[in-house]
Amino acid sequence: MNEAQVRDLVESKLAVIPDFPETGVVFRDLTPVFADGPTFRALSEALTAPFAGRFDHLAGLEARGFLLAGAASALSGAGVLPVRKGGKLPRAVLREEYDLEYGTAALEVHEDELPPGSRVLIVDDVLATGGTVEAAATLIERAGWRVAGVSVAIELLDLGGRARLGDDVEIHSVLRY
Repeated sequence: MNEAQVRDLVESKLAVIPDFPETGVVFRDLTPVFADGPTFRALSEALTAPFAGRFDHLAGLEARGFLLAGAASALSGAGVLPVRKGGKLPRAVLREEYDLEYGTAALEVHEDELPPGSRVLIVDDVLATGGTVEAAATLIERAGWRVAGVSVAIELLDLGGRARLGDDVEIHSVLRY
C-alpha cells in the first residue's frame, strides 16, 4: 500500500471531534484506527517505512505512542524503548523536564536500557508544539543513543512543532493538518 493509500485509509477511520477539549479545538481521535486491525497495521508500517534499515529501537512516548511503537515493533522486529511520564519507571532513570501551556511535565527512560550508540526512532501519535518529542530526543541523546528520526501519525502544522526539533532531525508524519 503506498503512502497516499495509507493516508486515505487512516483518515477514513479517524474520528474528528470539534470543540474538544475546548471550544475552537478540532480533536482527531485515533482510537477507531487502533480498533481496526488492517488500518492499524497500515499505519504502523507507514510510520517505520521511511526509516527502514536506519533504526534499532522504537521509542514509544506515553501513552498512545506506546501503542504505535509496540505495533511497529512487532512488524519491524525492532525493540521498544518506553519513554514514560515522570515517576513511572522502577530503575535508575534519566529525566527531562519540558514546558506545557500551564506548567511543566517530565519524561524518563531507564538510563541503561539500550546499548550505547543505539539508533532510536521516536514514535508518537501527534506532533503539535513539539515539547514532548523534543524532550524525548534530548533524553535519547543524553543516554548515549542516537535519534534516527521522528515519526508521527498526525502533525498539526500550525503549532510549529517541527521547528523545535531543528533541521538535523528527519521528521515523518502520515497525516498533516
